[in-house]
Amino acid sequence: MREISVVDTTLRDAHQCLWATRMTTAHMLPIAGQMDRIGFRRIDLAGTIQFDVCVRYLKEDPWERMRLMRQRITNTPLSSFTRSKNIVSFDVLPDDIVELWVERLVANGFREIGTFDGLNDVDNMLTTLNVARRLGVKTFAALSYGLSPVHTDELYVRTARDLIKRGKVDAIWLKDAGGLLTVDRIRTLVPAIKRVIGDIPLELHSHCMTGVAPLVYLEGIKAGADCVHTSTAPLANGNAQPSTQWTAQNLRALGYTVNVDDALLDEVGEHFRRIAVQEGKPLGTPQEYDAFHYEHQIPGGMMSNFRSQLAQAGLSHLLQKLLEECARVRHELGFPILITPFAQFVGTQAVLNVVQGERYRTVPDEVKKYALGYFGKLLAPVDPSVLDRIVQNGSPKILLKPEPLLPAVEKLRKQYPNASDDERLLRFMFAGQQVDEMLAVGPMKTEYMFEAPLVTLVRELATRRISRVHFSMAGQAGR
Repeated sequence: MREISVVDTTLRDAHQCLWATRMTTAHMLPIAGQMDRIGFRRIDLAGTIQFDVCVRYLKEDPWERMRLMRQRITNTPLSSFTRSKNIVSFDVLPDDIVELWVERLVANGFREIGTFDGLNDVDNMLTTLNVARRLGVKTFAALSYGLSPVHTDELYVRTARDLIKRGKVDAIWLKDAGGLLTVDRIRTLVPAIKRVIGDIPLELHSHCMTGVAPLVYLEGIKAGADCVHTSTAPLANGNAQPSTQWTAQNLRALGYTVNVDDALLDEVGEHFRRIAVQEGKPLGTPQEYDAFHYEHQIPGGMMSNFRSQLAQAGLSHLLQKLLEECARVRHELGFPILITPFAQFVGTQAVLNVVQGERYRTVPDEVKKYALGYFGKLLAPVDPSVLDRIVQNGSPKILLKPEPLLPAVEKLRKQYPNASDDERLLRFMFAGQQVDEMLAVGPMKTEYMFEAPLVTLVRELATRRISRVHFSMAGQAGR
């Protein structure tokens, strides 16, 4: 039987889904050497939100994290990807900024570079692919998966053919960020894509929000897919990817070869389990099937934010209405896939519509830009009556037709003459004093200390209403 390769997502998507992207460099470094020896096809280390969280919340230099990890992971390729032409921003950026970003990814140790676009607009992906190929690294590009009348097998076949012809990619990545793939759909979609990509590997990436992703992976491999994206349990399941351990075991039971080291996988899993226990972070558990998820299609992280923000505002009773409004707004906007940044656009507009009681009374700038084509070619037209309200109520400063963006790198280098390109890019992406605040913290923490069991016990007892604790030394004599 065929050999199936594995892309590890533990250090990128798993903690993004389960720990709000709060895995620190100190969490990663002690176990990096073991991960390098497991046998992964590549290790997915950073997309774009990792840069955002490093700078704004963890106060860690993300570029330094990449360099430190490359020092520990020397055999397995590290990968990163761009989010269309947005990168960290929710707005479209000049091409030369995207090009410099890719150049710095490669300079800092990434050997495989990918890209995705929520509209599956190949033009938006070519900037990244062209630079990465020129720099001699491998490339992969996504077919972003969604459910709607326009997200047909034919759409994905056409996009895959275009990515191979124009992007000359080394792999195609079927990216199901919403956990929407089903067993029936994967059985038709994978063969259709494989017919046009031939020997180019097809990678499956899904999430476990409805609980069916592990089975989708198995059926996708049977249908001809070549690679799966998985996370190391217990940082798997929940809103994250299927677990590497169980996926490998199930594929082997079906007769496929999966060359990953099971003992090292368990060692890595135990490392992150201990961190989760010590720091009170959640661990992934299998989800129950949720049929309504296929209607609203809200990603897991965004759903958590909705619940939290509504509760803080005393509006938890509006959750169901909000989800229904998200589905309606998405339909009216031409069925964008609910991944960043379009998930945020749809969600924000839905919240405004529900809370204000008048639909599209307030229109965020990003929603107006999306509707006018600033982010690329729409797969379906915006509802005409809705488009009229968006144009009328959106900012008058936004032109009806987008103008070409001016190059920005030269100006950026003049603005920060004594900074490196790495620092300049961070300053371009993050407003105000955020980069200065990150740099002011000083060298990042690179070692992680586990508490002794007694310390953990005392810390746990301190959180409970216990008036007296008795420690017995029975059995300790003579030791």
